[in-house]
Amino acid sequence: VQLVESGGGLAQAGDSLRLSCAASGVTFSNYAMGWFRQAPGKEREFVAGISRGGGSIKYPDSVKGRFTISRDNAKNTVYLQMNSLKPLDTAVYYCAAVLQGAHIVVLRRDAYRYWGQGTQVTVSS
Repeated sequence: VQLVESGGGLAQAGDSLRLSCAASGVTFSNYAMGWFRQAPGKEREFVAGISRGGGSIKYPDSVKGRFTISRDNAKNTVYLQMNSLKPLDTAVYYCAAVLQGAHIVVLRRDAYRYWGQGTQVTVSS
Protein backbone atom coordinates (compact mmCIF):
# COMPACT_ATOMS: atom_id res chain seq x y z
CA VAL A 1 0.00 0.00 0.00
CA GLN A 2 1.35 3.37 -0.97
CA LEU A 3 0.00 6.85 -0.33
CA VAL A 4 1.77 9.74 -2.04
CA GLU A 5 0.94 13.33 -1.20
CA SER A 6 1.64 16.27 -3.47
CA GLY A 7 0.71 19.92 -3.80
CA GLY A 8 2.40 21.40 -0.76
CA GLY A 9 4.62 24.43 -0.92
CA LEU A 10 4.99 28.05 0.07
CA ALA A 11 1.98 30.33 0.35
CA GLN A 12 1.12 33.71 1.77
CA ALA A 13 -1.64 34.32 4.26
CA GLY A 14 -4.96 34.30 2.46
CA ASP A 15 -3.74 32.12 -0.39
CA SER A 16 -5.06 28.72 -1.40
CA LEU A 17 -3.37 25.39 -1.94
CA ARG A 18 -4.72 22.04 -3.06
CA LEU A 19 -3.15 18.87 -1.75
CA SER A 20 -3.56 15.52 -3.45
CA CYS A 21 -2.98 12.02 -2.16
CA ALA A 22 -2.76 9.19 -4.65
CA ALA A 23 -3.28 5.68 -3.36
CA SER A 24 -2.05 2.43 -4.85
CA GLY A 25 -2.10 -1.16 -3.75
CA VAL A 26 -5.57 -0.95 -2.22
CA THR A 27 -9.18 -1.05 -3.31
CA PHE A 28 -9.47 2.65 -2.66
CA SER A 29 -13.24 2.76 -2.42
CA ASN A 30 -13.13 0.47 0.63
CA TYR A 31 -11.06 2.94 2.63
CA ALA A 32 -11.98 5.92 4.72
CA MET A 33 -9.41 8.65 4.21
CA GLY A 34 -8.08 11.40 6.40
CA TRP A 35 -5.76 14.36 6.35
CA PHE A 36 -3.59 15.20 9.34
CA ARG A 37 -0.93 17.78 9.97
CA GLN A 38 2.03 18.11 12.27
CA ALA A 39 3.74 21.37 13.11
CA PRO A 40 7.21 21.41 14.69
CA GLY A 41 7.08 20.43 18.33
CA LYS A 42 3.39 19.54 18.18
CA GLU A 43 1.39 16.35 17.91
CA ARG A 44 -0.09 15.22 14.64
CA GLU A 45 -3.65 16.53 14.49
CA PHE A 46 -6.74 15.66 12.51
CA VAL A 47 -7.58 18.10 9.73
CA ALA A 48 -10.28 16.40 7.67
CA GLY A 49 -11.85 13.01 7.14
CA ILE A 50 -14.07 11.47 4.49
CA SER A 51 -15.96 8.21 4.32
CA ARG A 52 -15.19 5.68 1.66
CA GLY A 53 -18.02 6.80 -0.58
CA GLY A 54 -17.51 10.49 0.12
CA GLY A 55 -20.92 11.01 1.65
CA SER A 56 -19.73 11.75 5.18
CA ILE A 57 -17.14 14.39 6.00
CA LYS A 58 -15.82 15.92 9.20
CA TYR A 59 -13.49 18.80 10.09
CA PRO A 60 -12.21 20.26 13.32
CA ASP A 61 -13.31 23.81 14.10
CA SER A 62 -9.82 25.12 13.32
CA VAL A 63 -10.26 24.50 9.57
CA LYS A 64 -14.03 24.32 9.13
CA GLY A 65 -15.17 26.70 6.41
CA ARG A 66 -11.65 27.03 4.98
CA PHE A 67 -10.64 23.47 4.09
CA THR A 68 -12.55 21.02 1.90
CA ILE A 69 -11.81 17.33 1.59
CA SER A 70 -12.99 15.38 -1.43
CA ARG A 71 -12.18 12.15 -3.19
CA ASP A 72 -12.32 10.65 -6.64
CA ASN A 73 -12.56 6.88 -6.29
CA ALA A 74 -12.08 6.42 -10.02
CA LYS A 75 -8.67 8.08 -9.70
CA ASN A 76 -7.77 6.58 -6.30
CA THR A 77 -7.13 10.09 -5.04
CA VAL A 78 -8.20 12.21 -2.10
CA TYR A 79 -7.84 15.98 -2.11
CA LEU A 80 -7.61 18.75 0.44
CA GLN A 81 -8.52 22.20 -0.82
CA MET A 82 -7.15 24.78 1.60
CA ASN A 83 -8.40 28.34 1.32
CA SER A 84 -7.75 31.45 3.39
CA LEU A 85 -4.50 29.98 4.63
CA LYS A 86 -3.01 31.26 7.87
CA PRO A 87 0.52 31.06 9.25
CA LEU A 88 -0.85 28.66 11.88
CA ASP A 89 -1.62 26.23 9.05
CA THR A 90 2.11 25.74 8.54
CA ALA A 91 2.86 22.04 9.02
CA VAL A 92 3.67 18.80 7.29
CA TYR A 93 0.41 17.42 5.93
CA TYR A 94 -0.20 13.68 5.80
CA CYS A 95 -2.92 11.61 4.25
CA ALA A 96 -3.98 8.36 5.85
CA ALA A 97 -6.19 5.40 5.01
CA VAL A 98 -8.12 2.81 6.97
CA LEU A 99 -10.37 0.00 5.83
CA GLN A 100 -13.81 1.03 7.00
CA GLY A 101 -17.52 0.52 6.55
CA ALA A 102 -19.75 2.83 4.60
CA HIS A 103 -20.54 6.34 5.87
CA ILE A 104 -17.88 6.21 8.61
CA VAL A 105 -15.42 9.06 9.09
CA VAL A 106 -12.43 8.12 11.23
CA LEU A 107 -11.13 10.87 13.48
CA ARG A 108 -8.56 9.11 15.62
CA ARG A 109 -4.99 9.21 14.42
CA ASP A 110 -4.15 5.79 15.86
CA ALA A 111 -7.05 4.18 13.99
CA TYR A 112 -5.47 4.76 10.59
CA ARG A 113 -3.49 1.92 9.10
CA TYR A 114 -1.61 3.50 6.22
CA TRP A 115 0.17 6.84 5.97
CA GLY A 116 1.81 8.90 3.29
CA GLN A 117 5.24 10.48 3.64
CA GLY A 118 3.85 13.98 4.09
CA THR A 119 4.07 17.23 2.19
CA GLN A 120 5.24 20.53 3.67
CA VAL A 121 2.94 23.53 3.70
CA THR A 122 4.45 26.82 4.78
CA VAL A 123 2.31 29.93 5.10
CA SER A 124 3.95 33.30 5.59
CA SER A 125 2.25 36.38 6.96
